[in-house]
Amino acid sequence: MNLVILGVTGSIGSQTLDIVRNHRSEFNVIAVTCNKNIRKLREIIVEFSPSYVSIGQSENIEPLKSEFPDVVFEQGKQGLIGAATYKSDSEVLVVNALVGSAGLEPTIEAIKMKRNIALANKETLVVGGEIIMPLVKEYGVELIPVDSEHSAIKQLIMDKQDDVSEIIITASGGSFRDLSRNELKSVTVKDALDHPNWDMGQKITIDSATMMNKGFEVIEAHYLFNMPYEKIKTVLHRESMIHSLVEFNDSSILAHIGNPDMRVPINYALFYPTRMPYTGKRLDLVKLGALHFEELSYDRYPLFKLAIEAGKTGGLTPTILNAANEESVYLFLEGKISFLDIEEIVGECLNIFKTDLEVTLHNIITLDLRVREYVKNKV
Repeated sequence: MNLVILGVTGSIGSQTLDIVRNHRSEFNVIAVTCNKNIRKLREIIVEFSPSYVSIGQSENIEPLKSEFPDVVFEQGKQGLIGAATYKSDSEVLVVNALVGSAGLEPTIEAIKMKRNIALANKETLVVGGEIIMPLVKEYGVELIPVDSEHSAIKQLIMDKQDDVSEIIITASGGSFRDLSRNELKSVTVKDALDHPNWDMGQKITIDSATMMNKGFEVIEAHYLFNMPYEKIKTVLHRESMIHSLVEFNDSSILAHIGNPDMRVPINYALFYPTRMPYTGKRLDLVKLGALHFEELSYDRYPLFKLAIEAGKTGGLTPTILNAANEESVYLFLEGKISFLDIEEIVGECLNIFKTDLEVTLHNIITLDLRVREYVKNKV
């Protein structure tokens, strides 16, 4: 199997390579993309010998070209699309591990090449679900979720879609699950990045703390499993051992349980529909002892509520939601706004940017840029 890995130096990309290392005879990495981590990218090129490499900044291309003359180098958005569609005489799986809405266009173009997608980029479906899912059907490709929650749901439902009563997505509660709203006023970036259960990238870790991440996952589940929002529930589950549950129409509930290790759903996605051994830590139920569940409060997590409302509204509203959130999170990570400012800015953008335009790629891109510029100009 030939692999394209978009976002190869990030958390999901790095863990994907861990799986590849254990199955050298199964995979050939033909194309990768990286934004800024050139040191790590150089190591990856040496180890995996991709033929095509896209990077974020043009100034880094010439030194790499000199060092790796047999590699085709590209940059920016065209580089992402070039990687996703890089020519191959055999089957290609595209692992989309990009951060943010940058993952949408490469996914569209890869689908048009009739390539299956292992999707770890939430924003692709959040902003473009109305475009992506019809394309998946038209071109007959598989969209294999890499998120632990959606991977779990896919495995639980299998071919029993018509028998599903509701989907139950679990949430860890993020870095600040034990803090009051008042205590959130003074939290730092360092505090926010200290997730209690998962090892993830910076942006998704902040989204976990605000619970925007869980809102995105509800929108994803709506599209992935053709499930109305009324049938998608969420619960707070501190241990992060149950990744999702599915209730069927006979009232039975199936749960997917395992240690919080992203390599497990990545392994499943790479070998889908076959299950292959994974050598990670096994779950010891006796040591685990107990599992706990709590209500996921809209009052405690207002961004979660905004995300659900945006998903139900549909159209270009999720584009506004995502762009405002993405830029606000980056401002927080740069120390330019406070943690609670994120939700204030997102709510403000949802009120200001009203649109009833058709959901097209052009309209998504145009509105996305407008919202981002608005947020950037606030500081």
